[in-house]
Amino acid sequence: MRKPVIAGNWKMYKTVQETVQFIEQVKPLVQNNNQVEVVIAPPFIALSDAVKAAQGSNVNISSQNVHWEKEGAFTGEISAGMLSTIGVRYAIIGHSERRQYFGETNQTVFKRTRAALQAGLTPIVCVGEVLEEREAGKTGAVIQTQFSEGLAGLTPEEFSHIIIAYEPVWAIGTGKTATPEMAEEVHQQIRGLIQKQYGNQIAEGMRILYGGSVKPDNVKGLMCQPDIDGALVGGASLKADSFAALVNF
Repeated sequence: MRKPVIAGNWKMYKTVQETVQFIEQVKPLVQNNNQVEVVIAPPFIALSDAVKAAQGSNVNISSQNVHWEKEGAFTGEISAGMLSTIGVRYAIIGHSERRQYFGETNQTVFKRTRAALQAGLTPIVCVGEVLEEREAGKTGAVIQTQFSEGLAGLTPEEFSHIIIAYEPVWAIGTGKTATPEMAEEVHQQIRGLIQKQYGNQIAEGMRILYGGSVKPDNVKGLMCQPDIDGALVGGASLKADSFAALVNF
């Protein structure tokens, strides 16, 4: 049985003080839920305080990105080892906004993923198509390329420790959501690619999240699908009550 993951990606929102306040508010709302893995990804400046605020609770902290080198002359970057030393446990990698605005490629996704794994972090690796690709019927080809170039070079042992998030780019922050059936179709495809590359056991154990305007009023329909194992949430994760409603779906 795959344990669902509800992960909140805060993007460039919330100060350190607001982060700590949010975690204090959300902890009692989710503390009795052992059926779901709870993850929050605040901005880099708040990570250390977030880890301290979440200590002793079932709330886990993630970074929104990670560099592939252990150290070096990379101004503005943060290594996986640095994140690990302060108690961060997850790292979001390859989010569509990183691909769109900051030159992220399938090749850098692969390097970041491997670096995160080597430091003991759990990568949440994002894949997904833009609207033009969806309308041109290229979703399957895009996912296949992102998988083969960004993930398929991992060893079976490495791959078994990642989480994949399917996020149709046209549904992020737009209010549009893929229907549960549309999302399930792509999740099925991803699981099929994993099965072909890594075998049935790893495919069956892999958690694949859906990301794209997930809200408390649509999460149940998504989670009813057999291949959807949680959600990577943007806007709805910024308020404690709506995020808790997602966790307690």
